Amino acid sequence: MELKKPLLATFLTFFALSSVVPLFAQRSQPDSLKAFRTESPVKLDGSLNEADWAKAPRISNFTQRELDENMPATEKTEVAVLYSRTELYIGIWCFDTEPNRIIAQKMKWDFDYDTEDDFEIVLDTYADKRNAYFFIINPNGAQYDALIIDNGRKTNSDWNGVWHVAAARTDKGWFAEIHIPFSTLKFSAANEQTWGINFKRNIRRKREQVLWQGWSRDSDISQVNRAGTLVALEDLTRMRVFEFRPYAVGGAEKQRQTAASTVGDVGLDFNYLVNPTVKLDFTINPDFAQVESDEMIVNLTRFSISYAEKRQFFLEAQNFFDFPLGRARPFYSRRIGIYKGQETPILGGVRFLGKMSNTTLGVMVLQTEKTDAAKATNFSLVRWKQDLGEQSSVGVLAVAAAQAGRFNGTGGVDALYSTSRLFGDKNFQVGGALAATYTSDRETAAGSAHRLFLSYPNDLIELDASWERAGEEFNPEVGFLSRTSYQVFSTELAISPRPKFLPWIQQLEFKPIELEYYIDDLKHEMQSVYMEFRPLGLQLKSGEAFEFNIQRNAENLTEEFEIREGYVIGAGRYWTNRGEIQFETFEGRPIVAAAAVNWGKFYDGTSTEWEADLAWKPSKFFSAGTSYQRTDIRLDGGAFAIDEVVGRLNFSLNPRLFGSVYTQWNNDDDEIRFNFRVTWIPKPGASLYFVLNQFGDTLDPHGNWRLNKTVAMLKFVWYFSRP
Repeated sequence: MELKKPLLATFLTFFALSSVVPLFAQRSQPDSLKAFRTESPVKLDGSLNEADWAKAPRISNFTQRELDENMPATEKTEVAVLYSRTELYIGIWCFDTEPNRIIAQKMKWDFDYDTEDDFEIVLDTYADKRNAYFFIINPNGAQYDALIIDNGRKTNSDWNGVWHVAAARTDKGWFAEIHIPFSTLKFSAANEQTWGINFKRNIRRKREQVLWQGWSRDSDISQVNRAGTLVALEDLTRMRVFEFRPYAVGGAEKQRQTAASTVGDVGLDFNYLVNPTVKLDFTINPDFAQVESDEMIVNLTRFSISYAEKRQFFLEAQNFFDFPLGRARPFYSRRIGIYKGQETPILGGVRFLGKMSNTTLGVMVLQTEKTDAAKATNFSLVRWKQDLGEQSSVGVLAVAAAQAGRFNGTGGVDALYSTSRLFGDKNFQVGGALAATYTSDRETAAGSAHRLFLSYPNDLIELDASWERAGEEFNPEVGFLSRTSYQVFSTELAISPRPKFLPWIQQLEFKPIELEYYIDDLKHEMQSVYMEFRPLGLQLKSGEAFEFNIQRNAENLTEEFEIREGYVIGAGRYWTNRGEIQFETFEGRPIVAAAAVNWGKFYDGTSTEWEADLAWKPSKFFSAGTSYQRTDIRLDGGAFAIDEVVGRLNFSLNPRLFGSVYTQWNNDDDEIRFNFRVTWIPKPGASLYFVLNQFGDTLDPHGNWRLNKTVAMLKFVWYFSRP
């Protein structure tokens, strides 16, 4: 096969370069932090002036990851932990010799933390060295939370916990207090707890990253196994907790040339925390109304595209049902409650989420209502995973959709070997997954798919390779396939040195090969090929980035392909050569710009793609941005251009009251979409949303813009718990 020589060269280069990588320790003393028991109330105001903060042990031994690896931090940072039977408190002292230069541009919940000063915390309450809670704050008191999965292999940023923050800025720096109820966390039943814990501070104007433990550039704070320990947590409450989230939603919809209609609904999510590691969720008439519209995607390929899930019920438990089959997804949550783009009411369901010792189990059952377009369907999903060793695992997945007289099911097994100790302290993963489907009313009822992969994700050398296959009869109806009956071989090798003789360069990147090679699984003929070679990419110490890429692509059309109405590509095999240049400025500045151009052969003609993005962030209360993309295509059958314009405006009055305006237009669909959203979080777990969505087009015979549909919605979710 054409793939063997590139893969062999990739592996030989990888092992040759790996043998010269230096090793060094990633731990400093102390590497444990003793929690201090408090019986006094802690007032969250960011001042940290309670007497117990002065008594609590503090750690301050932070080490640079960037820009000068293995060197002491240039600014002092201290952390202490208090706790009571029911709550955990974390105190943070971020001293700064130039406090007027602190970058803090955002306030909203789940803020984009990559562009400003922040403080990050990992809590491995299971002490399994692979899964953890992830909390991030900034000097404005903005909050971000997520779940870290499989030692940083994935992160579920859609998880939202109940926790509180207060931050304050002075002439000595910025300081914060974090309050986390133990009911938010899952942990073992032992009377004395020892948790994994780690801290990271970003001093954005210096582009400096400092960590308490595990500061190697081959790792990051998401690698839980490199964390320190939190000790002396004793006699924590293990009360059973009932959580209630009732909701009410109401609104109106008006379509062009039709009368306005109103909608309204109520429902309830009820959660029972059996113990700190096991949770039962019940939902009655769940609210699956989307509070923001899908972005329009211009698709110039022959294959299907998927849209991101935005419904909170599915987002918050993604980590329990993750399955590493690659491009063939056995579970795609947008198949539930949405049929051919229309909402299908869900009557109710139950979900079990548990972590018992080394076993993780997730079970979900949902029932949809019969509509004119779709039959009543029972959806069920089971995911079991067993931890092996320090970072490895095996697992099983089962997905089913059952209707009257019809059944579709998917079953799968997977295995992962993962280590962060290859060649001393390098990361390496190898694994695989196998899945099969059964459809009761198909002539050939069974089909199969598999994936084998390896990954060496490190700073100097990054290597990934995989082989995936989905047979013609593989039919995951509760999943997603962009194409059917294929095999794909992929590999990517990037080499990223840090030359000390170029003082303004943080890191260079050379990519000898990136390859995706698709073949038809039945005919064993090439379907498509994507190759990229990067002779130069660089990251400046000032934050600017640049890359130049050379691409070689191929498409094998077995029949005519209508790329756009009136423009047909004839059957045949097409090879294309393309070039690409990208540039972006440092995102920590008030004005940020990015631009890219991609040009070259396109099927039987040529195309040029231009993209520009501009953002303005004058204060923590307001930011705005716009992007423009143009694609000029010239084919034997004619020429056309696609223009797309996006506008964004974000505003925040405080960390729990914020909103956004988003507009999008392109001349391919001749549609314009407008989304206005305001969110108020009166307390963690509760929220009030107001959403206005408008859809229009430019298809008026006179060329004027016209409004086709307006949807206004108000949604209120409350939260309360009882022991």
